[in-house]
Amino acid sequence: MKTERGGWQPLRREQLIKELVHDSYKSKGKLSDPTLCPECRATYRKGRWTWEAAPEGAKEQACPACQRIRDKFPAGYVSLGGKFFLEHRAEILNLVKRCEEREKAAHPMQRLMAIGETGDGVLVTTTDVHLARNIAERVHDSYKGDLAFHYNKEDNLLRANWKR
Repeated sequence: MKTERGGWQPLRREQLIKELVHDSYKSKGKLSDPTLCPECRATYRKGRWTWEAAPEGAKEQACPACQRIRDKFPAGYVSLGGKFFLEHRAEILNLVKRCEEREKAAHPMQRLMAIGETGDGVLVTTTDVHLARNIAERVHDSYKGDLAFHYNKEDNLLRANWKR
């Protein structure tokens, strides 16, 4: 590289280049307005997915949440466990489901995928990192205990662990 005084200076190679977040479920381009998801019936309008009804003749394409569910590829994992969890399992899982209902009503891409059994509790998987975080925080706010988060920005993936 040429300097202001006319001399040459080697390029600095230690600079970090910020990598782009790779989310294969995010649309590559702008979708047609309106677009209807044939699976969940969510409608893409004005740059976002909503639950409003699509007009006749709307283009059809699966939404990112339905694609994740079909591919079994969660964006969020919430591990719930411990002795207290086992004793209060039904009410805690009810809280998880109510949290998802509230979030999904406003944000169609935030959905539960599955609630699976683990050795000392359950693993809740979600289509969105925000829902996973909200579920973990709601459980922690309601029942205290130990909560830890690990967010992988490159993969747009959140893992939350709650135990009590």
